[in-house]
Parts: sequence; C-alpha cells; structure tokens
Amino acid sequence: MSLLVTGSIGIDTVTTPFGKSENCLGGSAIYFSMAASFFSPVRFVGVVGDDCPFDLTKVFAGRDVDLSGLEVRPGSKTFRWKGSYQGDMSQALTDAVQLNVLAERPPIVPEQFRDSEFVFLANTHPSLQIQLLDQLKGPKFVAADTMNCWIENQTEELKKLMSRIDALILNEGEAKMLTKVDHLARAALELQEMGPKVIIIKKGSHGVISLDRNGNFFSLPAYPTTNVKDPTGAGDAFAGALMGYLASVGKPDAGYLRTAIAYGTVTASLVIEGFSLSAVASVSRSAIDARLDQLRKTLEF
Repeated sequence: MSLLVTGSIGIDTVTTPFGKSENCLGGSAIYFSMAASFFSPVRFVGVVGDDCPFDLTKVFAGRDVDLSGLEVRPGSKTFRWKGSYQGDMSQALTDAVQLNVLAERPPIVPEQFRDSEFVFLANTHPSLQIQLLDQLKGPKFVAADTMNCWIENQTEELKKLMSRIDALILNEGEAKMLTKVDHLARAALELQEMGPKVIIIKKGSHGVISLDRNGNFFSLPAYPTTNVKDPTGAGDAFAGALMGYLASVGKPDAGYLRTAIAYGTVTASLVIEGFSLSAVASVSRSAIDARLDQLRKTLEF
C-alpha cells in the first residue's frame, strides 16, 4: 500500500568520538525514506532552499522513492543542524541549529499523493504536522514523531495532533516529559489515553517497548551491534523500516506491528555503523533479514 513521509531535509555537521562529518546529508525524511525503501515504495514530501547541495535523485537512485513532493524554494535556505556525541553516544548534543526553510510554511502535498494510506509525520512543529495531515484524504494509518521542544512549548497543539493519529513514536525521555510519569508502562497507558491507539517508546541501546490498540505490551531489546560510529538518524530509520513493513503487508495489526518494530530495530542498527547514510545505503534487504534472524536467536532460551 502507499506510504507517504513528510519531514526535514538537512545539511548536518556531526562529531562523535569516531570522527567528524561536515555538511553531510541529514534530516528525518531522508533517513526515513532510505530505510522504508527496503520494504515499500515511498512518497516523499519535503522542502529545501535553493542552496541545497544534494541531488536527491542520485541519493535515492535505484530505490522506489517518488520525489514529486520535493520543493526547492527560491530565496530560502536549507535546514542546518550541528551536533555532537560523547561517551556512550546515547544522546545528541545540539551545538547549533538553523531552522531556515523549516520556519516557513509547510510544503504542499501533491494531488497524486493525497490518497496515501500509510503516513508518517516526521518531527516538526505539531501545527505544521496538522496542516500536512489536513491535505490528505482519509489515510488508513498515521504515525507521528515529536521532540522535547514541542512537548515543552507546544503541548496543546501536540495534544490536538495526538487526537488525530493512530501511532505515536517517541523516546523514553519524551514519554516521561509528556506524561510526567517515570514508569514507562504507565506512561504508555497515559499516552494512549491522549488519542493514539499505538504507542512506541524507544529506549536507545536498551531497546523499545510498545502498547497496541488492544492493550498488549511488547518489549524488544536492541540489536547488539558493537560498531557504533554515528547514532544520527537511527530513530528516523527505525520509523522508516517500521512503516515500510506495515505498508508492505497493508495491515497495522498486532502481529505485524511486532515484526515491524523488529525490522525497525535492526535497520536502525545498520544506520549507526557509519556517518550519514554511508552504512545503510550500502546494504541489501538480505542483510536486514539476516540481522532480524540474529535478533530472534538472541531471544531464544
């Protein structure tokens, strides 16, 4: 089934204990689309300024990513993010950010994309996520991401969005911040009461937990990779593989959701093994399936 993503396209500068990557390709829609393309065709909606140095047709060459929704806005500048990681690299430190084109109006969803059945609203201002959702014609399953900035400063707009989506994907700290509850299982229950039928809470190197529409909890450890170079984009790749798999089977049911979470987990583990898209862009679907099999084996006892 059709899968649409709307989110950021960025020029990133990232520093980790393993090196520095300057002015590299980043952004939530980029990582999401690369991961999702292993499973399903992707309809891409995003905006850059006329200073963008990347040719996305080359980035996604050979992949079923429809860039009809990419807008190059004259006179605007592309979103930029500069971040660094230290220690166990569990959390990014934002050293500088320039919203640029992301502080302007959202991109227009092309008419041929408006019937999309599976939709991911990547992290941006919740009012913009709502405006993008308003352009669609009755999607089957909508998931969204958010961040601490919107939780702190746009709580009411975020809650309006949550009342209209099927799934919310966020990290452990964001879940606790939004609910003011430290216990993650209870936090998931409170988040579900705000609207989304499915809650997925990422715990970084400690894995992920989810709560589905029938009240079933699921917990999965992270894939035990030892080759971590750059965690940037891991959460977006997780969401991309998850939504790509769900779109491929056409059913966001509990069993399929668990498999989707597992695919998201192992795909994210590939992203973190290189800077920007270097690691994940060079692998095949068979490599992802192999990691899924290895993750299953870690759960046998």
